[in-house]
Amino acid sequence: MLYPDQNRSISILMLPWLGHGHISPFLELAKKLTSHRDFHIFICSTPVNLSSIKPKLPKKYSHCIEFVELLLPHDELPPHYHTTNGLPPHLMPTLKKAFDMSSDNFSHILKTLKPDLLVYDFLQPWAPSLALSHNIPAVEFTTTSASLMSLWFHHLKNPNVQFPYPSIYLRDYEIKEFSNLIESSANGITNGERVLLCSHRSRNIILVKTSGEIESKCVDYLSKLTEKKIVPVGSLVQDPMDQKVDEESSIIKWLNERERASVVFVSFGSEYFLSKEEIQEIALGLELSQVSFIWVIRFPKEEKSTRVEDVLPKGFGERVGERGMIVEDWAPQAKILKHSSVGGFVSHCGWSSVLESIKFGVPIIAMPMQLDQPVNARLVEEVGVGVEVIRTGGGGSFQRQEVAKVIIDVVVEKIGEGVRIKALELRDNMKKKEDEEMDGVVEELMQLCTATTRESISNYF
Repeated sequence: MLYPDQNRSISILMLPWLGHGHISPFLELAKKLTSHRDFHIFICSTPVNLSSIKPKLPKKYSHCIEFVELLLPHDELPPHYHTTNGLPPHLMPTLKKAFDMSSDNFSHILKTLKPDLLVYDFLQPWAPSLALSHNIPAVEFTTTSASLMSLWFHHLKNPNVQFPYPSIYLRDYEIKEFSNLIESSANGITNGERVLLCSHRSRNIILVKTSGEIESKCVDYLSKLTEKKIVPVGSLVQDPMDQKVDEESSIIKWLNERERASVVFVSFGSEYFLSKEEIQEIALGLELSQVSFIWVIRFPKEEKSTRVEDVLPKGFGERVGERGMIVEDWAPQAKILKHSSVGGFVSHCGWSSVLESIKFGVPIIAMPMQLDQPVNARLVEEVGVGVEVIRTGGGGSFQRQEVAKVIIDVVVEKIGEGVRIKALELRDNMKKKEDEEMDGVVEELMQLCTATTRESISNYF
């Protein structure tokens, strides 16, 4: 039998999908793994993605985490679009096709590095197949919630059967987008087919960015649907001490001057851009609420010349005065959520943002926009750590009155006390389980790397 030398480090090659919301959790998982055992980890992505993620790696990890460039063909897509960040939506199929076409380059990377294990994402079924051809075991790591993945698999495998957990559902206006997401194709393969193939080719287990404290039912159901052991890896929230920004002092100084739990942090993630109409309704909702706020506003790359004052309601800044702070493009989210003055998070419910908010015990004012966010918003309400803003406007749009009402309910009124207590309780319970969950992940990966002959891998496909 062929075993890696127990005295040398185990090498792991990670291949996330090309979105920031995927690459960041892979980086956090790498940091956690190297803190628990002598792993040497390579994170593979396109140059444009690596240029944004490299500065986020503290020097203390430089000896055990390395970055590897994956070159995509750029006949149809220039290199600055080899990422989902700022990618025009109509080019998403082209990006997936280019990613698929990089498989030969990735095969060369596998051959050169000869890692003991490949950890890959949920949209590249060619990656585990290539690993198999090089006698390397491969494990899927999904950065979305177990609730979304179980709903997705249920829909694919049991389309005419009701999902067994009625608290996780989609509203009528969300169902079409969900179906389009699953059926959308690139390079002749639908997203649904990619997800099924990636899970099928994962060796014995699937890693999921979640905690049993939040999603135990859906973790078990996903295991049944995939016929794999689902291994939660925890929240993988970036350590606030790792965030270094010039604006930090002014933001923290502003927060220090506010009362405890009196501020809402408003952010809709790095890859969703609010329309002018959405910005206006949210702004007027914040104004109506009379609650202090920090609001991160972003614009697409092609609209970088847009001025914030041009999209806000006329006179908004003067009316809210010192009660509000608007930050353009980026803010140290983890440090803000950790601050004692923050009493609520107006969030699109991207999965990383949900887990950050729970980790720091901050109630969520849920305003889901797209993709997995509606499912995450339902989960937030189910576990009792937030309240969703219902779309009451024409065409399923948000209205200022409802935005203000939910902010007031969560931050000011007594109804929010139960939400805050539940958020703090869940924070403490997750904190207790984090090391235990990561120890379990390390044990599973070590078993794959050390207790299996390379020749027997093909028996599991």
